Amino acid sequence: MIRIALPMLACILTAVGCSSGDSGSGHEESPAQPAALPSAPVAAAPDVPATPAPESAADTHLDIAFDNQPWHGDLDKMIERRVIRVLVPYSKMFYFIDAGTQRGLSYEIMESFGNSVNEHHKLTKLRVTAIFLPTSRDQLLPALRAGLGDVVAANLTVTPSRQAQVDFVAPLAQGVKEILVTAADAPIIATIDGLSGQEVFVRKASSYYESLNALNASLKQRGKPPIVLREAPATFEDEDVLEMVNAGLVKFTVVDRYLGTFWSQVFKDMKVREDLIVHDGGDIAFAIRKNSPQLKAELDVFMETASRGTTFGNVVIQKYLQNTRWVKNSTTAAEMQKFAHLGELFRKYSKEYRVDWVLMAAQGYQESGLDQKVRSRVGAIGVMQVMPATGKDLKVGDIRQLEPNIHAGIKYVRFMIDEYYADEPMDEIDKALFAFASYNAGPNRIRSLRKLAEQRGLDPNKWFNNVERVVAEKVGRETVQYVSNIYKHYIAYTLAIEQRDRKHAVHAAT
Repeated sequence: MIRIALPMLACILTAVGCSSGDSGSGHEESPAQPAALPSAPVAAAPDVPATPAPESAADTHLDIAFDNQPWHGDLDKMIERRVIRVLVPYSKMFYFIDAGTQRGLSYEIMESFGNSVNEHHKLTKLRVTAIFLPTSRDQLLPALRAGLGDVVAANLTVTPSRQAQVDFVAPLAQGVKEILVTAADAPIIATIDGLSGQEVFVRKASSYYESLNALNASLKQRGKPPIVLREAPATFEDEDVLEMVNAGLVKFTVVDRYLGTFWSQVFKDMKVREDLIVHDGGDIAFAIRKNSPQLKAELDVFMETASRGTTFGNVVIQKYLQNTRWVKNSTTAAEMQKFAHLGELFRKYSKEYRVDWVLMAAQGYQESGLDQKVRSRVGAIGVMQVMPATGKDLKVGDIRQLEPNIHAGIKYVRFMIDEYYADEPMDEIDKALFAFASYNAGPNRIRSLRKLAEQRGLDPNKWFNNVERVVAEKVGRETVQYVSNIYKHYIAYTLAIEQRDRKHAVHAAT
């Protein structure tokens, strides 16, 4: 089980991502506003204690966790579980979060694959969701083998040592070259043998490390000094290493040619030596656990439409591997200041009302994309999509303004939990999930469907795979997708920032 306490939401909102999928909260069809509640309890909502919890508890998460237990199964079982867990490196190119939105080449491909699975298997109300789990490079394959993920979606080169551990699906790209990249002031290298005796900075878990070891074996046979392999931190992505080369902190590294040429548009001081090839003819592919024939077959077919050279593949490649928009500066200084302010507000009011601030930020993203200017057709307002009548009853100020709007949304969720779920035998995450479902579909409706779930032998105190099944049947896909998306955003935010923080810590120490 992963239990994560996180710092600054500003980091989440400016640097990390989630597709909102069905982004609306559902207020237009089944508003969970005062009209759906007895008038007296709504009026009583402002009586929720405003005194912050003790400091020892206030600055930590509540007991909300993403329970990712080891699990092994093929695609049919993933469909039953309704989750495909995608292990991704947190990277400016392959997976990152920009202004609360998940982006990246790996993200777009696997999100599209999840949609393909739903269409192929005619899944409508209870759909399969791709959950993205940012994971450091050295842990991608171990986590996959341990059953902590189902697909590794990264720029992995197929190598014999990796094939001994996992299976690879049809390649995204073929004939990939690994080339030398040097600092501006590095010694001049005329041939690849000129690396003999030089230090090269690469991750040990990379295919580059394997290729350099093979080159060392060749150098040894010819009586030449070996290349000194200096290990880059496992948390580093290729762009981190190239940034160090560009700054002259290290002199040599090896990367895939397409990455070197792309990043040379951003890191203009480094030299990309396309003429010095360490390895040629590599295939890049996503990895899955061995003995997963159904998943492999479906991914193989899907990759026929997603690999380099296809229409979809070329569009994604153009977006992330040719256009430098995302990596140069995905947010302006003004936007960064805006999101830092949002983070402060989510922390402030979540602390006051004893809810998880990252979870509330995830709800805010699902409601509005964290945009205070959003107005729904039925009049819901702002980041938290609060109805004017609700805002008035909550007595938090003018919800047309950012701070009162976030205040109102968080206070209302606290009210929903206290009013309907405080004494229920649920864990904290389920209390929050049921509160979100009630926010979307109405608390009285959710109460009746919990009773129906119990009559059917399902657990009325568990949302996923229990009450949500009845809700999908009786209410439809919208509420189920709404809750699922919020939880998906929450997982992405927390795990991505955990990875980002570790990387920053290593950067600071390097």
